[in-house]
Amino acid sequence: MAWALLIAQIVAAAAAGIMLGRLVARRRAEAWSAGMRQVTQAIGAAAATEREEILRTAAISARDEARGLGAAFDTFCQVREAELAAVQARVSRRSEELAARSAEAAAQRQRLDEGKARAELREKEARAARDEVTAQQRAAQLALEQRAGETRVAVRAALVESELEETRLVAAQSLRTVDQVPPDERSRDAKRIMSIAVGRFSGHYLTERLLSLVPLPSGNAAEIIVGREEANLRAIESVAGVKLSLLETRDAIRLEGLDGVGREVARRCLARLARAPAGAVIEPGRVVEATREISSQLDRELMELGRRAFADLQIPAAHAEIVKLVGRLNYRTSFTQNQWKHAVEAAFLCGMMADEMDLDIKLARRAALMHDIGKALTHELDGSHAVIGADYARRLGEHELVANAIGAHHTDEPFNSPYAYLVAAADAMSGARPGARRQMEDNYVARLDDLERITRSFRGIEEAFAVQGGREVRIYVKEAHVDDMAAVNLSSEVAKKISTEMTFPGQIRVTVIREFKAVETAN
Repeated sequence: MAWALLIAQIVAAAAAGIMLGRLVARRRAEAWSAGMRQVTQAIGAAAATEREEILRTAAISARDEARGLGAAFDTFCQVREAELAAVQARVSRRSEELAARSAEAAAQRQRLDEGKARAELREKEARAARDEVTAQQRAAQLALEQRAGETRVAVRAALVESELEETRLVAAQSLRTVDQVPPDERSRDAKRIMSIAVGRFSGHYLTERLLSLVPLPSGNAAEIIVGREEANLRAIESVAGVKLSLLETRDAIRLEGLDGVGREVARRCLARLARAPAGAVIEPGRVVEATREISSQLDRELMELGRRAFADLQIPAAHAEIVKLVGRLNYRTSFTQNQWKHAVEAAFLCGMMADEMDLDIKLARRAALMHDIGKALTHELDGSHAVIGADYARRLGEHELVANAIGAHHTDEPFNSPYAYLVAAADAMSGARPGARRQMEDNYVARLDDLERITRSFRGIEEAFAVQGGREVRIYVKEAHVDDMAAVNLSSEVAKKISTEMTFPGQIRVTVIREFKAVETAN
């Protein structure tokens, strides 16, 4: 019982302690809550005070800003009102000007209408007058025809026939005058003009030989130039357009091809390869680049040569293509004669002869300078160089007199002007002067003999002559044995046989002549 009482007391004491702790805690919480309420009230009061201050400051700032904006708006409105007033003033002035111009335009329109009405009236009066004049002319013409007894058409035809007859008489008299001049005198005048031109000209009189073999240096330098399996030679061929072949002795390279410019490109490229250092390895790609570079450089030189020819002759420059073709003639020879020098020389001679005959010197020089431009293209185009050159000159805008002189200097075209005859004469003078061209006399004579022998082998031929240095063969046939159609066929057969059996530069013209002669003797 004592233990139970003790435990009960202990529990009661613990419960009393717990109650006391709770009471203390509650009082502390109430005290803290009261403190917090005081702090909260203080913060609220401060916030209210600060809010009132902010609101008062914002209100003051808003009032100041509103006053500033209002003042700016008033100023802006005043400026816009002033501008509007100025615009209204300009509009008013423009309206007044428009009204004045409208009135002026109306007055001008009225005056124009009045003038147009007067013009129509005058045109009507003029038309009536013309009709009256026409009627009077017709009446007068009819009266004149009735009195003359002949119509107007018949009179016009008679006048035309009279003029034609007079022209025929004048032409016949001119022909008789020309025929009355002795041949010796005409020949003497022509020789005099040609001798004067030759005597006045002083130019290049040396022949040139075109190099076809390029020697190779000894040792490994030759292998460097040729390349492995001649790869460098093939690379040069692809750009230059000529064939390069190594001799069996392997000491020189042969250049084969009709393009003189291509041969010059190949020769310069080989010369550049020969200057390569010993032991160097030159790839074909580099050779191609070098060849193209040399080709471009040579094209510029050709243009400069062409311009130089036109400048030396003091004639206006032609189309760029023609200038380049003239320059290309520097690498074209005919029987070792440099064709650029030949063209310039022929131009000077042609100009001198034109001066003696009171013709246009510059036109004559221009035609003679261009007369052989077709030779710069014969490796690309088939046909006579005269025909090719004339076609190029026409297509590139040259005068017809110049084009005809180019095409006629080897009689491929008819001679249509004195300049064509002068160009042909200047070409022959430049090529035939002593020392101008070099050729093997025996081979030349043999070629002419072969040409005449082949021609005479056909039936019905009376005579055959090689003329123009072997460039043409003229065949005279028997009129009784060969008719006109057979003459045409004969020219084709002869030309075919000559092409088959002979080797010759350029072209050979075959001319078959069949003529009828009636001869009678008067006693």
